[in-house]
Amino acid sequence: MGRATTQTDLLTAATTNYEKLHSLILGLTDQELSTSFDFSDDEKKKEAHWKRDKNLRDILIHLYEWHQLLLNWVHSNQNGDHKPFLPEPYNWKTYGGMNMEFWKKHQSTSLEDAKNRLYHSHTAVIKLAETFSNDELFTKGVYKWVGGSTLGSYFVSVTASHYDWAIKKLKAHKKNCAAK
Repeated sequence: MGRATTQTDLLTAATTNYEKLHSLILGLTDQELSTSFDFSDDEKKKEAHWKRDKNLRDILIHLYEWHQLLLNWVHSNQNGDHKPFLPEPYNWKTYGGMNMEFWKKHQSTSLEDAKNRLYHSHTAVIKLAETFSNDELFTKGVYKWVGGSTLGSYFVSVTASHYDWAIKKLKAHKKNCAAK
């Protein structure tokens, strides 16, 4: 399925990819859970996140924090408090620093807490998406605070697309563990 362009597609993709991620997590062995992520031998994995995240908790917290960005952004703007999606001082060129702040903030968060937070934030994002019509989600210009994109594209990015990212990363980690 391509990138969602309707509310139904958005909800289906988000739910399906969340379930795939959840199944993958349930299938992780004790060795895979206890082995730190290390992608330093793969020259293709140059993005900062390949070095940043060291375990499953880090990935789950990353997803949770991006859910929080969306939830806070939508609720603030719906209540007349016009805020950008990314909090000050970050922008789309510097958000890597924000991701690192999320990582630092949660180094003492337990894996169990991370799992619970992600479950609850995923549920909240899905419920929020259900409150919007297709036009509200996927027509440009409906909400001035969204800018030149669509509201739905933000929902897709923090759910289905981000879950794909997490799945890819966990599969790479499993492959690394199997090779050792």
